[in-house]
Amino acid sequence: MSAAPFPVLCDLDGVVWLSHQPIAGSVDAIARLRAAGHRVLFVTNNSFSTLGDQEAALAHIGIPAVGDVLSSSMAAALLVQPRERVMVCGGPGIVEALTGRGAVVVDDDGAVDAVMVGFHRSFDYEEMRRASSAVRAGARLIATNDDATYPTPDGPIPGGGSILAGIATASGVAPIVAGKPYAPMAQLAHVVTGLDDLSAAVMVGDRPDTDGRFAVTLGCRYAHVWSGVTPAGAAVSPTPWIESADLATTVDHLLG
Repeated sequence: MSAAPFPVLCDLDGVVWLSHQPIAGSVDAIARLRAAGHRVLFVTNNSFSTLGDQEAALAHIGIPAVGDVLSSSMAAALLVQPRERVMVCGGPGIVEALTGRGAVVVDDDGAVDAVMVGFHRSFDYEEMRRASSAVRAGARLIATNDDATYPTPDGPIPGGGSILAGIATASGVAPIVAGKPYAPMAQLAHVVTGLDDLSAAVMVGDRPDTDGRFAVTLGCRYAHVWSGVTPAGAAVSPTPWIESADLATTVDHLLG
């Protein structure tokens, strides 16, 4: 463990909270990390919520987070250029990120440069038809993330990756994925931290296929917690640096 303060990158769903209900000890754990001098960033594949909504939800449970949230919609926006026309199959977080990038969000069947897909609850056959038709006509298929499920207090529900699978299958085109564990999200982490080398950082997550692999992408350490979607005792690959019951126990280790 590095003696100097290092960045701690935390997933949100399954690590800090479940559907905005804080996991026991997580709020205090983040406060302890910050008091010890570590910068805490919240790296989430949630693309539906706007940045302000995510910061407000964290503030509501006692975690100040302005400027510290990195979302998959922000990472996906890096994959489009200003003035490009983008069809959105997702939530307001994607629209916000694209608008901030200077792209044009369109809601018609005209020519588009890209189709961007993320989690949303209104997905239906007509949306899949329009999106896949645009991709077959030449639009790039960009996904905020490919998580098959989304954790809730009542168990996992279909995630953005499940929606993406339908559009990718219908269009016959493999998507470019922006969120964890892929390179665009890593690029965003480097930009926000201002660090070219994040090898001293720790990524805390509950999904080895996203959070663990994202740690590999960044070249940093992975701390796995069992408070999210991974069944207790399941095989975890890539092999975590540490495994803990939850974020509070992880922070006990980091500060110990």
